Amino acid sequence: MKICWVLEENAFPKTHVEMKTAVIESGHEVFAWSDDWLKDLDPPTLEDQFVIFHGSLGNAALIQERFAWTPGAFCDVEKFSAAQTIPLLGEHAVHQSWHCLSVGELVAAPDHALDRLNSPAEFFVRPDSPLKPFSGRVLQADAVTLRALDFGFYYEEESLPVVIAPVRQIGREWRFVVVNRTVIAGCEYEATSRAAIAETDLEKPRSFAQTVASQIQSPERVYVLDVCEADGELRVMELNPFSGADLYSCNRRDVVDAVNQAIVNAH
Repeated sequence: MKICWVLEENAFPKTHVEMKTAVIESGHEVFAWSDDWLKDLDPPTLEDQFVIFHGSLGNAALIQERFAWTPGAFCDVEKFSAAQTIPLLGEHAVHQSWHCLSVGELVAAPDHALDRLNSPAEFFVRPDSPLKPFSGRVLQADAVTLRALDFGFYYEEESLPVVIAPVRQIGREWRFVVVNRTVIAGCEYEATSRAAIAETDLEKPRSFAQTVASQIQSPERVYVLDVCEADGELRVMELNPFSGADLYSCNRRDVVDAVNQAIVNAH
């Protein structure tokens, strides 16, 4: 049976051609994503085909929630929340001490919230949701405001859950694609510019990623695992949904072939 990859070109314009070529060379079909499908909730049925979306994170979440494609998108938002994945990762997680609360609770009583972290002068905060309505950041304990958390720009609910944790010194970072608990491809990337770093030695971080992937319960059959150097040690930065993840310079053909096979085997 044919597998149709629905690709959102605008999500990753620099690597769209590479991804499209990998799908075509694998013997399967590419379909261009249209935002109009969300307006009318009337996407093409793509009958008698398996369908997998790759594009923006928000669209991936909506596809899994609303569309009848099989499998549609690997983007189970609840399973990738920080409050779910940090305990799942255990000793491998970058954050060993952390607390989840709402934006409103944090702003109203930061001293009380930071008591759980031994009252640091500064701390790390990120959205609990993998959809990331604002970017993770370091805040000073005496400068916790709604504005400092981008309230009103990308979200307007003070009930938004966030995770707070002690500050870690983060060095290099790597992204790995995991399919059925096996690391299929990976690359190093620069966190600030969100750009791939080519020609780097992946042996140690890839081995670490494989150890983690083989030990934890997978949030989905296909997902992305981000590894980092935290205070000089390899740790998992976070897990992310595959269908909304930038693959940087990961080998697209290896990824496409592995995902195709996983979909066929599961059905």
